[in-house]
Amino acid sequence: MQSRIKEGPFQGVDFLTVLYYLLLVAAGCICITAASYDEESASFLAFSHFYIKQYLWVGAVLIVALIVLLLDVRFYHMWAYPLYIAGIAVMIGVLVAGKEVNGAKSWIELGSFRIQPVEFVKIATALALARVMSNYSFSINRAGDLLRVGVIIGLPMLLTILQNDTGSGVVLCSFLFVLYREGLNKWLCIPVLLIAVLFIVSFLVTPMTLLVALILICTLSEAMMNGKWRSRIIYLAALALAAILLCATMALIAPETMDMYRCLLVVTLLSLPVVAIYAFRTRLTNIFLMILLFIGSMAFIPATDYIFQSVLKEHQQKRILSFLGIVNDPRDIDYNVNQSKIAIGSGGFSGKGFLQGTQIKYNFVPEKHTDFIFCTVGEEWGFIGSVFVLGVMCLLLLRLMKMGERQEEPFGRVYCYSVAAILLFHILVNVGMTIGLVPVMGIPLPFMSYGGSSLLAFTILLFIAIRLDASTRQFPSI
Repeated sequence: MQSRIKEGPFQGVDFLTVLYYLLLVAAGCICITAASYDEESASFLAFSHFYIKQYLWVGAVLIVALIVLLLDVRFYHMWAYPLYIAGIAVMIGVLVAGKEVNGAKSWIELGSFRIQPVEFVKIATALALARVMSNYSFSINRAGDLLRVGVIIGLPMLLTILQNDTGSGVVLCSFLFVLYREGLNKWLCIPVLLIAVLFIVSFLVTPMTLLVALILICTLSEAMMNGKWRSRIIYLAALALAAILLCATMALIAPETMDMYRCLLVVTLLSLPVVAIYAFRTRLTNIFLMILLFIGSMAFIPATDYIFQSVLKEHQQKRILSFLGIVNDPRDIDYNVNQSKIAIGSGGFSGKGFLQGTQIKYNFVPEKHTDFIFCTVGEEWGFIGSVFVLGVMCLLLLRLMKMGERQEEPFGRVYCYSVAAILLFHILVNVGMTIGLVPVMGIPLPFMSYGGSSLLAFTILLFIAIRLDASTRQFPSI
């Protein structure tokens, strides 16, 4: 029989995860040194250098990581709600009297240091979400419980967007993956994904093309769910054809007052009672749901113009239009991404070597030590170095998911998956924007981008997961 409790403060700690963390932090320090080193500086160790500040932050952060590992695991469960409430209060305070940096009013200035509270609110949100979803009576598909989860995630997201830090707000959408892992009905996830897709596609195609595409998608989806292809397609195709003909007729009769969107909404709303009666009498509820999805989609499309023109800032509008290829301005909005791709591409297979990156050295890439730190990896370390960094990050994510699966309590599982989701979203967006696959959002690369508050927050986020996992491994099955 095994001993119930293993002795030692670090028993059960997943040291492989700690190793991945240290490798990424070390890689970040090297890249920040290369990106901010000044050959004309009188002293290599001057505190004015970004890399010296980062070294000091690394030392302080490692002490914090040690404290996180030594705390009793019950602390995180007990303080989940108070930490969340404190985080929301701080974000409200920042919204009122915060420091504005790069257009985002999301910073607290403490002397010569600046802290971005939203980075720490992600931790509090993950803990609060784990606490809610670990309740004995919680059910992910019960409306009341799902509403509580939505409030926990939505409140910091709303405050972040109000601070004009849309990138950090979008990161909180990563919790959707956690909800799906915990059993959220997949059909509840579709509207969220559809909103994002419709927002983008509405810029690229005409209303009629989008209408036909939505009709085909809804028809085929309903047919696949039931397996009765012929009858479903004939029914929905007839309904769609009638809608299109009636829309065209209304547009011809009153072209000055009825555009395509209004005609479509009028026709679908008029046909909804008929569809509802038919679905109820024949128990074909999937048809009814598809029609609702179809109407909601077409109702959202006109709203995209308002969101784009009134909600998004000018630089955000330009980034979206540039990403979609609608505008091309290599000297303004496209400059960062173009220089980033040049830097990464010039690194070739093995890179140019430490401090030999010309795009980095001569400041062609803006924000090269923060949001665009991956450019330094690509130029100086080449394809080999880029694969190494991304490989370590993938191993870290896989390790977190494995840690989540071996948790005996829902609290630890939900938290570990929350950490994995947040890190994955940051990595995909940050690396994606440096190579032009994602619009520039201004979020850091975990453990590598310059910034004390970012490194501290990611470290705490990760080491709480390691501590929860260690607690599980300290109590093996007897």
